[in-house]
Formats: sequence, C-alpha cells, structure tokens
Amino acid sequence: MKLSILSLTLMISAAAGFAAPVARSITASSAALSMSTATEAQAFAKGPRVVREQLPILYVYDHCPFCVRVRLALGVKNIKHLIHFLANDDIATPTGLVGKKIAPIFELPEDKFIMGESLDIITKIDTDERFGTPNQIQPASGRKDVKAWQKSVQILLRTLQRPRYVATGLLPEFQQIDGRHAFIQNHQLPPYEKPEWKGDGTVENPGMEMDAKLKLYAEAMAADPTPLVEDLNARLVELDDMLFSEHYCSEGGFSLDDIDLWARLRSISIVQGVAWPTKLRCYMDNLSALGDVPLYDEMAL
Repeated sequence: MKLSILSLTLMISAAAGFAAPVARSITASSAALSMSTATEAQAFAKGPRVVREQLPILYVYDHCPFCVRVRLALGVKNIKHLIHFLANDDIATPTGLVGKKIAPIFELPEDKFIMGESLDIITKIDTDERFGTPNQIQPASGRKDVKAWQKSVQILLRTLQRPRYVATGLLPEFQQIDGRHAFIQNHQLPPYEKPEWKGDGTVENPGMEMDAKLKLYAEAMAADPTPLVEDLNARLVELDDMLFSEHYCSEGGFSLDDIDLWARLRSISIVQGVAWPTKLRCYMDNLSALGDVPLYDEMAL
C-alpha cells in the first residue's frame, strides 16, 4: 500500500505532537561571532527524574501565567506530577480544596497537604529535599527593565490574547461553552476597565450585559490584527536586547526572573504572525523543552 506525500506529511505532523519540546541554540551565523558572555552561558542542568509513590497534583488553567510558573518549575526540577485542568466555570473544585476559586493549587497526597499561590508553591518544591537538590532556582533579581517592559505591553497583549484563548476551542478550560462564557464574563477587553466590565454588584453599577461582551470578543477576533502584531514584533525586539542569554534572562543562571517572564511570554505564541527575534525564540523553545510545557504555535490564530 503506497502512501501519498500528503499522507506522509500529515503523519509526520501528527507524530510531532507526541514528542517532547526541543531545545534550540543560537548559531554562529545568527548570533554575534564575538565571544560574548551571553553566548557562553550554560544551559540549566536538569537533575534525575523525581517520582514519588503518590504523585503531587497541580490544579491549573492552561492559559494562566501563574499556573504556568508552577508547571515550569516542576518541569525544571524534573518532578513527575499529575495535572488537573480545571474548567473555567468550575467553582466547586477549587473552593473545596482551598475555599475559593483560584489557581494554581498544589496538592501533596502523601502529606495530606494543599496550598495555593504560585510563588509559595515554587518555594515549597525547591526547598524540599524529596523533590531533588534544594534551591536550584535562583531568587528574583529585581530587574526593573523587564518589569517595565511587561507593564508597557499589558494592554496590547490582553487585546490579542484574550479573544484567542476562547476562540481556539482547544484549551482544556474552554472545552465547553460555559467555561468560555465564564472567562468572557470576567475578563475585560481594552479599553474597558474591570469595574466597568464586571460591575460591583450594585444597582448603580451592574456591569456590562453579557451579549455586549460576546459582541466585543467577536469583533476583536474579526478585526485585522496586523497593526497590533507589528507593534508587538517591535516590542519583542526591545525585550530580546534585555535577555542575558538564550537559556536565562538574567545573569547568574535560571531564576524566578525566568519563571515569571517565560510564563507570561508563552501566551504570545497563540498569536499568529509574531516574528520572534532569534535569541528570544531560542529562549522560548529552550525553556519549553526544559520545563516540558508546550507553546501554542500549532494552534495560533
């Protein structure tokens, strides 16, 4: 039985989904040929696989950068764990675990222990000897340039990312219409602010009608994204210059700087047409492979 070229191509494409993300390097032709500190930076050395008899459980939303922080840390520490993707409208599960609707939530069945807050969870797993060598993740450096950059693109990224999260129909928290509507109900699109979008529960400020919100999300997806993507591409060039290396963003090694930055940048990969500068693209791929957290390139809209 002969396979057509098209069939073979589809098989190869499908097989890629079963492979771990692949790390990348900056080649001599794409990076400066000078012996810079950045090009000499060494990749993080992952320790042996940590497999507890009772696996830790992480409750997350796939798109949530705070959840991605913990997923990245667990991957870097090479800790086998279970991931429970919460539907975006699921209030009962997180409330039953920690008393309110939040994510991420980390559960250690062997200790009958449950906790929230991403940075607290990361501290827990990076200081507990059961989860490999302690203190492998360096503390945050306090860089103001990266924080200022993140703040400067906040409105731009909300405009591009939020409609695409729900429009793909592929993220686990948005598999059903109730989950998609719950997200739209609670997440404003620029130029609206949260009090105007959600209201405050009073008669005077009940918030925007759901039909109006759905219309704004639909219009955001239908609009030509070219000007916004061009703006984003220019801003990514700025960030590329701030990266210390393709392996970590700040001098000194893999740190909470990377945990936070990469978790926020991951959602950019859901936007089609983004032109990643070379070093930044390698950084995204390297940390995706290191943390075993996939990017959204294959479902970009």
